[in-house]
Amino acid sequence: MGQDSDIKLLVDGKRLDGRSQFDLRNIRIEAGILHDADGSAFVEWGKNKVICGIYGPRECIPRHEASPYKALVKCRYSMAPFSSLEEHSRSGPSRRSVELSKVIREVFENLIITESFPRTQINIFVDVLQSDGGTRTTCITAAAVALANAGIPMRDMASAVAVGKADDILIADLAKEEDNFGQCDMPVAFSYRKKDILLLQMDGLLTREEIETLLNEAEKASDKVYAKQFDALKKVYESPEENFKM
Repeated sequence: MGQDSDIKLLVDGKRLDGRSQFDLRNIRIEAGILHDADGSAFVEWGKNKVICGIYGPRECIPRHEASPYKALVKCRYSMAPFSSLEEHSRSGPSRRSVELSKVIREVFENLIITESFPRTQINIFVDVLQSDGGTRTTCITAAAVALANAGIPMRDMASAVAVGKADDILIADLAKEEDNFGQCDMPVAFSYRKKDILLLQMDGLLTREEIETLLNEAEKASDKVYAKQFDALKKVYESPEENFKM
């Protein structure tokens, strides 16, 4: 990431897509869309499109990995080859997919009450169908909804958003151009009730004051994301017969 002096990301206080400083892109969430998964979700966040399926708790394979004390949380993040023109969307495992699989897994290892399901595993599969900046936060948002849809007990709900800096202005919910050419990108995930920070990464440089401001804005944004998650889950259980299963 690095600011390109020839590319203006904000003009007259407006970003390239017309949003102001801390506006979020449009978010649409659907829960319970996969028939054969224990839980599932689809999230459309701006131009990002992510689908998540949850399988488990189920028998741990291979068996020698099973823990007598808790369930193992496993995660596989992948990008469809057609999701982006960038190199990291090529099919098959990559450094990026391994890193993001680990990041997402660690978020939910801190939330799922794994001790309730010893000698089992819980699989989280997240697939990016279309990417436009902020796929890791979109995937965390989708996985949280899918886990709740699966009925897997969690200590809290997770909501995530990326904040950062472009053209010397602090912004929230970075789109692809802002991610690629901005000065800083800082994805953050919070638990809803306690506001514990479950994920904090940063690419770029910020002052201490800028970090404090962005964390406050990320917390506000995560509450807006949670409201969308809550509505998606509420819809499933209020009108289950109306939900579409793929």
